[in-house]
Amino acid sequence: MRVTNLFFKPLALAVAVASFGALAATDDAKHPDDPASTAYEGTASAVSPESAKVVRSPGAPELTEAEFEKAKKIFFERCAGCHGVLRKGATGKPLTPDITQERGLDYLKAFITYGSPAGMPNWGTSGEFTDAEIELMAKYLMHEPPEPPEFSLADMKATWEIVVPPEDRPKKQLNDLDLKNLFSVTLRDAGQIALIDGDSKEIVEVIETGYAVHISRMSASGRYVFVIGRDAKINMIDLWMEHPDTVATIKIGLEARSVETSKYEGYEDKYAIAGAYWPPQFVIMDGQTLEPLKIVSTRGMTVDTQEYHPEPRVAAIVSSLEQPEFIVNVKETGKIQLVNYEDLDNLSITTIDAARFLHDGGWDSSLRYFMTAANQSNKIAVVDSKERELEAMVDVGKIPHPGRGANFVDPEHGPVWATSHLGDPTIQLIGTDPEGHPDKAWKVVRTLNGQGGGSLFIKTHPKSDNLWVDTPLNPAESVSQSVAVYDIDNLEAGYEVLPVSDWAELGEGPKRVVQPEYNVAGDEVWFSVWNGKEQTSALVVVDDKTRELKKVIKDERLVTPTGKFNVYNTQHDVY
Repeated sequence: MRVTNLFFKPLALAVAVASFGALAATDDAKHPDDPASTAYEGTASAVSPESAKVVRSPGAPELTEAEFEKAKKIFFERCAGCHGVLRKGATGKPLTPDITQERGLDYLKAFITYGSPAGMPNWGTSGEFTDAEIELMAKYLMHEPPEPPEFSLADMKATWEIVVPPEDRPKKQLNDLDLKNLFSVTLRDAGQIALIDGDSKEIVEVIETGYAVHISRMSASGRYVFVIGRDAKINMIDLWMEHPDTVATIKIGLEARSVETSKYEGYEDKYAIAGAYWPPQFVIMDGQTLEPLKIVSTRGMTVDTQEYHPEPRVAAIVSSLEQPEFIVNVKETGKIQLVNYEDLDNLSITTIDAARFLHDGGWDSSLRYFMTAANQSNKIAVVDSKERELEAMVDVGKIPHPGRGANFVDPEHGPVWATSHLGDPTIQLIGTDPEGHPDKAWKVVRTLNGQGGGSLFIKTHPKSDNLWVDTPLNPAESVSQSVAVYDIDNLEAGYEVLPVSDWAELGEGPKRVVQPEYNVAGDEVWFSVWNGKEQTSALVVVDDKTRELKKVIKDERLVTPTGKFNVYNTQHDVY
């Protein structure tokens, strides 16, 4: 009843802060009144609810089989991304029966209804859940969490398909596309990517993929695009074909986010690697066929309390240029693994203790130091890929979410790498030149005030004087539908706001403006104006020199465009 919920509102807020803590506003961040941001950030798990077996628990309220199935579906779609499939605590806090049964039904109902100011959605007052659904979920959380199945080598091989064998692929590029200025654009809700020519701004191919492609990564040679959907399906796309298309596919789990290829000299394109959210593991594959070769579990102890975690998900993966290694972020345990691929039969892994909730990151401008966010710990970990050790842990703002970050030369402090934040409006610059500016290295040397929190990506280019910051998860429409841009040579002057969403002229919808991405020349920056699935979306191209609108790309095939990846910039880690 509403009366009961109103009575418990103060309690719910206290619960959120004191007991369960903040739901992480990381890759799982969302706003309770905005289904679009929920969809983009992946709170929905790609794991099928039907695959998880029901476990009834003593002391928990009775639920029918139909109620269990409905509650499982809601949890996997709305809650698992933050709390984990097993509810052991991921970026959100644990919701296991020992906790939930002690809190009680009314307590849980209030918490679900009103959420918390720290990030837990107000599922009830937002209208997302009915009173009956709130009560159902409160009861469900008092039972043992159902566990989905594992995903073995045999399971992977059953999904593996070589569409075009390597010997049947082109020996040279058969199309006239300028591959360096090609963009791979995620069409999230269509389960596709669009390849868009950076010169003509025309879609040249639309390719079927897994659901909600999270990233596109280039092979070391620049020939292949590897994309991974949140349903853990990988497509290997050959850009040399007359009409670029998939040449191999595999599903490496039930839910995933990351894929990368080997780039160390002598190993270019030899291996690919992908990391799963469920099961918590990564797999090394043949770089030409995607044949799965080696699976490694990431289950283990956390770096701080040294407690066992059953669901530490694989977040960002990058390929070292200093060693024949992949660098793998293990999210919930806070460990960074240096995976040496010289000998897969005798796999060597060096583990670096960083901080919990590792997420995304990128290289400094020298491509030696990996800068990665431990977002709920409010830190940036710096890994020296040459010496294979942790260089520094840098305290930053609330919930850093840099994407791959932004490298440029600060006029006062020298080379820096920048991150924006989901939890506060700041942009922080970290010195990255231990030889030329040793007193500034691995320290926050400058803090800029942005137009608001809720930032997902920050970007610049070596040929640009601009620093671009999006804020798609800010609750204010004026902020989420615009971008801030700074003059790198005059950072003290503050930012200019560009009304990117208005320029797109899309009409109704949430119209979140997300992810600045440069063309190869560094004189254009592209933005996604990401609207609802049934509404019109667009890409907006801005002239980087004048900061004026250059082109709006509209096409009925651009269904919920989100991530955009320029081939050359992605291949060479230009950001």
